[in-house]
Amino acid sequence: MRLSCAIITALLIVAVPLHALAQQEAPHGASVPTKKADGSLHGKAAEALPTVFRDITLARALNLVVKYNPSLAALAEEIRAKEAAALQAGLLPNPAVGLEVENFAGKDKLRGFDGAETTLFLSQLFELGEKRQKRRRVGDLEKNLAGWDYRSREQDMLAGTAKAFVDVLAAQLRLALNKRLVQISQQTLDTVSARVAAGKTRPIEQIRAQVELASTKTNFNRSKRELQAARVRLASLWGGEERVQFQKVVGDLGKMATPPRQQDVLGQLAHNPDLARWDNELQRRKARLALAKSRAVPDLTLSFGLRNFQESKSNALVAGIELPLPLFDRNQGGIGQAMAELAKARWQRRETLIRIRSRLSEVRQRLVAAFNEAVTLREEILPGAQRAFRATEIGYREGKYGFLQLLDAQRTLFEVQGQYLTALSSYHIERIQLERLAGDSLRNIMNSGSDRKKASRQ
Repeated sequence: MRLSCAIITALLIVAVPLHALAQQEAPHGASVPTKKADGSLHGKAAEALPTVFRDITLARALNLVVKYNPSLAALAEEIRAKEAAALQAGLLPNPAVGLEVENFAGKDKLRGFDGAETTLFLSQLFELGEKRQKRRRVGDLEKNLAGWDYRSREQDMLAGTAKAFVDVLAAQLRLALNKRLVQISQQTLDTVSARVAAGKTRPIEQIRAQVELASTKTNFNRSKRELQAARVRLASLWGGEERVQFQKVVGDLGKMATPPRQQDVLGQLAHNPDLARWDNELQRRKARLALAKSRAVPDLTLSFGLRNFQESKSNALVAGIELPLPLFDRNQGGIGQAMAELAKARWQRRETLIRIRSRLSEVRQRLVAAFNEAVTLREEILPGAQRAFRATEIGYREGKYGFLQLLDAQRTLFEVQGQYLTALSSYHIERIQLERLAGDSLRNIMNSGSDRKKASRQ
């Protein structure tokens, strides 16, 4: 019935560390997905969702989400749409062909088509002010913005997947703890029953032990349901919620790293796609302003044709030029709107930076608190609770302590173990949040290792 430090260590340490996946392999596909020759997305709809996995590591879960998550697939198609729009923006205007008939259906010499003049002409619009190049520039920047939006959503999905992974891993450990508590409660009931049979204790203690065993079984069953729900939530991120496609997740909640310094984390903010996209957004707003100014320049239309004179049975060439006079409409409103939108983007970028820095500071404080709590529980409180339980257990057998004292020591031990598990989960959740704010750390986990090679061999 003894619980040593080895028990909690065995429950908390599993095969592969959560934040030490340096030997895991990169996912299939880049931040902005590529397109296959047939036009389909590589790694999205082209491949069938895997059927069953025995074990799921964090790197494999991240890979599955990047390959099969429908929201990422939708954003990838948005990039395709922006690419097509940029192509369209750079195309030349089509020439126009026309036919003009004059002086027909009149009287005397103009009766019918006897005096008709027929002109066949070709006209071409020439855009001045580099409008076409500036439209293409705007289109290219909008395509880049769609790429940043994909990166941002991808980071959200990776962070959500990592959190769901931690929830499943913690649920597995909590189930193991409750299973161990059921075993200890059963052993306690057997001990109490033997003492009651020997006349060394009152029968009421046996009833209390039976009640305690029933309570621990209830908690165990609840842990099983919570684990199943957490597994479904994780599988739903890659579209496998209809049938949970893995048996367990493999990771290590017990491994923690000292929280980074504030200035070190702030130095990584440039990798945050939510912030980095604003540099591209400012360029787009400037390009739209340049395009608006170019629209103040009137476009030139040239035409050239052949005219047939029916009366004289002769032909002649005609040419024309058309240039609007910018007397009233010089796109003043469009220029003003573009200037205001550029100024607005500068303020929005500043607001985003302030919000992310504030959020990062809050998350880091919670990370430090969770780290300190977990260390204190592991090094001070948990060993004391284990020693108290062992001493009370021995004393109960020797008749020095009553059953209520034994029960209190048992509950205290498992409450501390539960608090330790909660602190570890909180630490890793906040660590994931910090990595999301700092940029590509989660993708680095996914990009390092051999998980896909292992999957391909299964």
